[in-house]
Amino acid sequence: MIQVVISPQSLLETGIKVEKVDNLRLFKFTEELQSRLEDLLEKNKTDCLLLEEEAELNAIGELDRIFTYLNSLLAAQQ
Repeated sequence: MIQVVISPQSLLETGIKVEKVDNLRLFKFTEELQSRLEDLLEKNKTDCLLLEEEAELNAIGELDRIFTYLNSLLAAQQ
C-alpha cells in the first residue's frame, strides 16, 4: 500500500490570509482553500476520497487546528 502525505506547510503560501475581525488580525483560509476543504469534507461523507484527497484533507485539517490555536492565543491577548 502506498501512503500519501501532504505537508500542511505546503498550503501556507497560497491558502492562508490575515483578516481583520473586530480589533484582531486573525489567520483565515483563503476562499479557494475553504472551498476545497468543504468539497473534500462533502466527498469524505460518502467515502469517495482518493488517497491523495485524504492526505490533502488531513493536511488542511492540521493547518486548521494550528491556526485555530494561534487565533485563540491572539484573542486571549485582548
